[in-house]
Amino acid sequence: MQIACGTDIIEIERIKKAIQENKEKFIDTIYTQKEKEYCESRNKVKYQHYAARFAAKEAIYKALSKVLEKKEHISWKDVEIVNNEYGKPEINFLKEVAKIKDIDISISHCKEYAVATVIIIYR
Repeated sequence: MQIACGTDIIEIERIKKAIQENKEKFIDTIYTQKEKEYCESRNKVKYQHYAARFAAKEAIYKALSKVLEKKEHISWKDVEIVNNEYGKPEINFLKEVAKIKDIDISISHCKEYAVATVIIIYR
């Protein structure tokens, strides 16, 4: 059993700009339907939530990079970030990408930045 960690931080303004300049293409490339619905429901702070999910996916990729045979084995939409009934973010893999025993994620954001950290235990 091994442990891997991934962390990412992103400027919210960068994600906001990417969405505003190329909304459909950017959003449809990165986010699942559930993620889009969640972020859009956040109204005034939707860009913070888009950025947080972007950082989460990057953190997952960084943690998984140690166990993936090829980078192409995972795409943006193979991973979905959803909140459980208590509001804690959770990771849904929409396809098997590695032999993961356990995974945990923490996401945070403020006015300017979003950050995510992922810990993976794998075989």
